[in-house]
Amino acid sequence: MSKPSVETKEGTAAANFLRPIVQADLDSGKHGKIVTRFPPEPNGYLHIGHAKSICLNFGLAQEFGGECNLRFDDTNPAKEDQEYIDAIENDVKWLGFQWAGEPHYASDYFDQLHDWAVELIKAGKAFVCDLSPEQAREYRGSLTEPGKNSPFRDRSVEENLDLFARMRAGEFPDGTRSLRAKIDMSSPNMNLRDPILYRIRHAHHHQTGDKWCIYPSYDFTHGQSDAIEGITHSICTLEFEDHRPLYEWFLDNLPVPCKPRQYEFSRLNLNYTITSKRKLKQLVDEGHVAGWDDPRMSTLSGYRRRGYTPESIRNFCEMIGVNRASGVVDIGMLEFAIRDHLDATAPRAMCVLKPLKVVITNYPEGKVEQLELPRHPKQDMGVRMLPFSRELYIDAGDFEENPPAGYKRLVPGGEVRLRGSYVIRADEAIKDEAGNVVELRCSYDENTLGKNPEGRKVKGVIHWVPAEGSIECEVRLYDRLFRSPNPEKAEEGGSFLDNINPESLLVLKGCRAEPSLAQAQPEDRFQFEREGYFCADLKDSKPGAPVFNRTVTLRDSWGGQ
Repeated sequence: MSKPSVETKEGTAAANFLRPIVQADLDSGKHGKIVTRFPPEPNGYLHIGHAKSICLNFGLAQEFGGECNLRFDDTNPAKEDQEYIDAIENDVKWLGFQWAGEPHYASDYFDQLHDWAVELIKAGKAFVCDLSPEQAREYRGSLTEPGKNSPFRDRSVEENLDLFARMRAGEFPDGTRSLRAKIDMSSPNMNLRDPILYRIRHAHHHQTGDKWCIYPSYDFTHGQSDAIEGITHSICTLEFEDHRPLYEWFLDNLPVPCKPRQYEFSRLNLNYTITSKRKLKQLVDEGHVAGWDDPRMSTLSGYRRRGYTPESIRNFCEMIGVNRASGVVDIGMLEFAIRDHLDATAPRAMCVLKPLKVVITNYPEGKVEQLELPRHPKQDMGVRMLPFSRELYIDAGDFEENPPAGYKRLVPGGEVRLRGSYVIRADEAIKDEAGNVVELRCSYDENTLGKNPEGRKVKGVIHWVPAEGSIECEVRLYDRLFRSPNPEKAEEGGSFLDNINPESLLVLKGCRAEPSLAQAQPEDRFQFEREGYFCADLKDSKPGAPVFNRTVTLRDSWGGQ
């Protein structure tokens, strides 16, 4: 198995430019302890891009003996839900991290934020604007043209205080007024062109109920929340770099308890993958997938249900490193990370996906041998027992009447070894009326258990399960949800939905698994010999009736990736 090439630091992990910054701040005494935060908006499930941020924020705090807060950026109640809050908490814990204290909410600070907004009004640095959203966009200007001052910018402090109080009291409909900072409409940085601090939204909030009908903007909330929590290093993705001057303007113009420093890093862009929460929600809402935790989704819940391990995702995030250079990461690196982890930790088992019955005609009727096979070829995981008798199942693809060149499995008159068992020879193929092979009559060489046959060489080895004692199970073969490396790029007039891979899920019923898999618990992971790595489904798998999801193939089947 070859490892994808990655730029490494000290031979183990790609560089993280924030590590020396944090170390220098601690060495200089600028901070006595590092405090970071992970601040998701609870308007969807976390995806693989969030994993990079989680590992970075929690990982830095862990590495340098600090703390990391979990804070929900819950300033938009119309799109938020308790389901998402619960899922986010579960995902962070599943990845192996624990936040400091209780989860925080931006809504915890709504009273303080409101008071600070009033202070800005009193200082002549904020005003109530009556422009509609459409008019405000026109006044804002463009990247090449400066904006124009709102006609309401010069209202008196008294009028602004009165109108803001009436906004809070619920006197005005949604969208009719907003509170804006008074900065500079000619600034080349669009974020400084009198940004919105509060909007009117008559919406029930999952934490504060109906207390508020005005809600603060993300930009007004974020930095002040950082300051209230004593965050030392406010780490976000590069799209917020242009927001940093506004972040600092608020901290400079308000009596905040401390002034955090914002740092930006490049977000994770993974080919064959969508990480837009809006588009992920569209996939769910329109039924293209079976929920946020569908194993084809790029959500952490989806990866978990597919069989990815927390260790593999953390190792992947360490492999790709943290820098400020935008780029696209090959999904092969993520698949390498899970193969590498499961190769060492997943016990081996045999499962026949397309069963073909085999009758060993010269094996004594009623005889059963208990064969002992290792659960792992290199790790000490003990053994599992396989009953061997006259009837068994092999995979239909392991027998060919007219084999292609280089075929090393079973052919008429040919021999193969059954994994951990005897060498058998195909003597006769039984067919149905349509000419399909439905059963093989074979003979075995009783002198080949644990040793090679005398006088001849048998090259092929195939997997099998006993007819008596094997269990029937469902196997779901998952593949990449999108067939294009850049699923966002649609054909003319199309959308990302046109890039969905129609073969991303194949459900196989009537598969046969070895007896040791009968008691597989949800999330138990295995290497099905010759087939790939599989996981007992988190939701649908039950003892005695397992459902197995393919996590990843044994080798990359997408040539060149």
